[in-house]
Amino acid sequence: MKRPGSVFRACGRAIVAVAALATLAAAPAAAQTCAAKSGPRMAALVELYTSEGCDSCPPADRWLSSTVPADANAANTIGIAFHVDYWDRLGWKDRFASTAFTARQAAEQTTNGARFSYTPQVVVDGRDRTDWSRARVASAARPSATVDVALAQRGDRFVATVTPGAGSPKRLAAYWAVTEQGHSTAVRAGENEGATLHHDFVVRDYEPVAAWAARSGAAETIAFTPSTRSDAAHPRSINLVVLDAATGRPVQAVKVGC
Repeated sequence: MKRPGSVFRACGRAIVAVAALATLAAAPAAAQTCAAKSGPRMAALVELYTSEGCDSCPPADRWLSSTVPADANAANTIGIAFHVDYWDRLGWKDRFASTAFTARQAAEQTTNGARFSYTPQVVVDGRDRTDWSRARVASAARPSATVDVALAQRGDRFVATVTPGAGSPKRLAAYWAVTEQGHSTAVRAGENEGATLHHDFVVRDYEPVAAWAARSGAAETIAFTPSTRSDAAHPRSINLVVLDAATGRPVQAVKVGC
């Protein structure tokens, strides 16, 4: 038979043990707190095609930075800046440029209304906007969403559940984009020689998702592991854009900042 003091000590040890187990049990949940869910209306999607070698691009870069909230929790507007590489041969190589982004611009041209690829090009909700400096991006009158998206971090991976609703396209596609804030480049050649350019929403990783058949209420799970690491100096967002596979137009987009 234990003495009262021994019982108290045993109880104390048991409480500590239970607390430790509770902490361990809570650890996976803590790792999953970086999550977002789409709302009842479509998020506004602003895609910029730009280049450090283009002297007419800096005003569009500044416009994007001032128009789209930098806060990754501001889910109603998503900005994505694709740096194209066809200016690289004209004196200055853009360190953010990619042939994949150039190919995306060319593919999107077939559906966004543009007659050719150019920079700076602003595409809002899948439509070419030559009047981008006057474009109203986010508003309370956004279209109702036909697709619900839930996105969460699972360790190094990001997992999304895409659920079509009434009015959803019959086939969906998507793309993942990792964007970073607060980049600067001192340009030493080309059209912007001598300028220091500032960039936000810079795409650092990009992965298309192949089209799939969509049925109302039938959820599709897609996953993504970024090839770049998070950089505290340049806060990042993990963006998922869901598209109508037939038209290439966005139907919903979500982002998380982690």
